[in-house]
Amino acid sequence: MGFLHILHLEDNEADHELVDMAMLRSDWEVHWTWVDTLEAFEAALRDKSRAVDLVLADYHLAGFTAMDAWACLNRLYERPAPFVVVSGAIGEATVAEAMVQGVNDYVDKNHLVRLPSVVQRVLELAQAKRAEVLAQEALEDSRKRLAEFADHLQTSIDKERADIAREIHDDIGGSLAAVKLNLAALLRRTQDEHSQRQMQAALEMTEHALGASQRIMRNLRPAILDQGLWPALQWLTRTFAERTGLVVTVHGGERLGRIAPPLAMVAYRTVQEALTNVFKHAHASRVTVDLSDLDGCLTVEGSDDGQGATVEDLAKLQP
Repeated sequence: MGFLHILHLEDNEADHELVDMAMLRSDWEVHWTWVDTLEAFEAALRDKSRAVDLVLADYHLAGFTAMDAWACLNRLYERPAPFVVVSGAIGEATVAEAMVQGVNDYVDKNHLVRLPSVVQRVLELAQAKRAEVLAQEALEDSRKRLAEFADHLQTSIDKERADIAREIHDDIGGSLAAVKLNLAALLRRTQDEHSQRQMQAALEMTEHALGASQRIMRNLRPAILDQGLWPALQWLTRTFAERTGLVVTVHGGERLGRIAPPLAMVAYRTVQEALTNVFKHAHASRVTVDLSDLDGCLTVEGSDDGQGATVEDLAKLQP
């Protein structure tokens, strides 16, 4: 089976030898550390040169019990080695209390033939528990790294959007504004009606393109967010209502505290996407957005009077 380091807390040498003989029936190659005081027990646990795989402890010892040793083990180790009480008859109530406090098992000294199988079982259970804990830690670490990656990705996307919005404003917006001024100037100087009509049409198309570029720029990186989440959502819901004809109300924003810019951007995008989905799919006439930051947790809730998703609609979302 392999090598096994057992720390045995026992104040009777003859009993220690009996336990040693009992373990000879197992497939383990056992290395023993035998101690008979709580101080020696703690010193053995602190000896990092030899990791303890299993603790066997008599229950009634000079001036203390196995539960004092169990408490010492848990104080020194976040993940203690398996702990088995090997003692004379101590009563069912005492055994039950020890189990409730976390002791792994109990073996009566009059039935040491059970010891190898009990040791085998508690070691297997401990190994399974360690594997489960390690798997859970790995899962939590994976979730944490995934969340960090998602945050980094969102930050990168927002930065890219801001850069594109700035280029639209500086290059395309500036050029369109210059074209608009030049066309207006030419229109004032031209007397030919045909040319005037063409320039007027070009001026209207330029005005439309300028408006479209400004709308795209605001969608990429709404500058109004610099004034805070509440003003930005007021502007968003107002312009959405004007564009779609839906009645949109937003509540709770006036009570919001200071919202960090990255979180404000996420909340803004969430409301923006929700409004778009309502317009496209819900066939609603009224939309309500409720905001809250109770206990430092920002909550955004949306509701509408449109049609809900049917079972068939939900089935389409399945991969």
